[in-house]
Amino acid sequence: MTENLELYIAGEWTEGTGDQSHALRSPVTGEHIANVPLASPADIDRAVQAARTATEEMRYWSAFERAEMCLRVAAAIEPLIEEIARIQTLEQGKPYHAESLADIAEANQYFYNAAEDVKRLAGEVIPTSDRHKRMFTFRRPVGVWAAITPWNFPVTIPLEYVGPGLATGNAVIVKPPEFTSWALLKLAQAIDEAGVPKGAVSIIPGGPSIGQYLVEHPGIDAIGYTGSSATGRKILSSMGIKRSIMEMSGNGPTIVAADANLDAAASLAVYGAYYNAGQVCCATERVIVLDEVHDEFVELAAKASAEVVLGDPFDEKTTMGPLNNEPTAAKMDRHLNEARERGAKVIIGGGRASGYPTDLYYDFTIVDGVPEDSALSQEESFGPVLPVLKAGDDEEAVAIANRSNLGLQAAVFTSSLAKAFWYVDRVRSGTVVVNDSTDFWETFQPFGGAAGTDTGWGRGRIEEFTDLQTMVIDLSNAR
Repeated sequence: MTENLELYIAGEWTEGTGDQSHALRSPVTGEHIANVPLASPADIDRAVQAARTATEEMRYWSAFERAEMCLRVAAAIEPLIEEIARIQTLEQGKPYHAESLADIAEANQYFYNAAEDVKRLAGEVIPTSDRHKRMFTFRRPVGVWAAITPWNFPVTIPLEYVGPGLATGNAVIVKPPEFTSWALLKLAQAIDEAGVPKGAVSIIPGGPSIGQYLVEHPGIDAIGYTGSSATGRKILSSMGIKRSIMEMSGNGPTIVAADANLDAAASLAVYGAYYNAGQVCCATERVIVLDEVHDEFVELAAKASAEVVLGDPFDEKTTMGPLNNEPTAAKMDRHLNEARERGAKVIIGGGRASGYPTDLYYDFTIVDGVPEDSALSQEESFGPVLPVLKAGDDEEAVAIANRSNLGLQAAVFTSSLAKAFWYVDRVRSGTVVVNDSTDFWETFQPFGGAAGTDTGWGRGRIEEFTDLQTMVIDLSNAR
């Protein structure tokens, strides 16, 4: 049956006042699974007005009251995890048993984390040069946030903004893509049940026009954006003077040093390339292998590819489902075709898989001899491909890793503690993971782009959702 979804605006379920809807089709089956109403500017105006009222109320709550609210939301989500995960798999494509269940449980952790963090979010007493004066700082909410989030983690990434946003007294209007919005709308039932003030959270799916209206809206105080650098540039050009957290594209390099544990490096590089079918901002987008261990690494990676079981994402044996959408699959096609034309060698896979309900199922692919200046090396392919490049020594490996305009998360495999720190000091990336996948992730991790790259700024830490206010008092003039 096809579901007719409703928007969640100002604490109410509504079809909205827009005159268009999106027919949501599953990448798993190709079936028309839901109709998503698209909001009008009037709907967004209503959401913003309600958000401003909600944040004005919550700013006077104690940290403990807001923490308790977050705990109520988390408790209300717990019994919905399986259903939300099932919907997410249906609309996004990631394997239900291998990924989606854990993904939703981890997403819920943002409410638990925020509830603890906000109770320890303190100001300061600052010394002054005048003995009669006292100076203090306080953490205040920024106000109303617009969270513009991507399709690859349609629940986890929005909650990165909603959890700490609510805990610090902000209101958050989330705009997920219209083609992966159902799971998040389902989760809104828990927000409703938990008694969150009406307007503190709204969920308004839509495309670029809805996002643009939100970004430019005078009632929006801050932008939280996760997505491509190309879209991020457009947002930055039109958002005006607003606070922002911008987490954009990555091109995760993995460096395999000569002294690496090659079995671990090969297995974890393969994992980093196939997890969520490679549709991860910190996916293993390229592996830079030292010459002397190159051949052995490629052989081990080919063996490790047996870990990848492409298939029905609701089957317990499946470890990789389909790509989410045709533009992503077409980009994979382009990148692989160009690499082949330039002499790269396809070791495993190399194209779309046949015999599945949709054309979005893609074979896990390993490509050796990838030219450094090829699209497969320089751009974010966002698919299940492991490109392998060679480096003559450690210095060259770092140079190749850094010859990119992106810098989100990198990995290094080495058995030397000294070499690990040597690499971390030199690789330009917001995070450098040693002896684990570029897909390493923790909800507590400060995660974001390196300075000087197109990957953005901010780490999503709870402090970034607050405004620092200073109070100065002159005791000599008090009666």
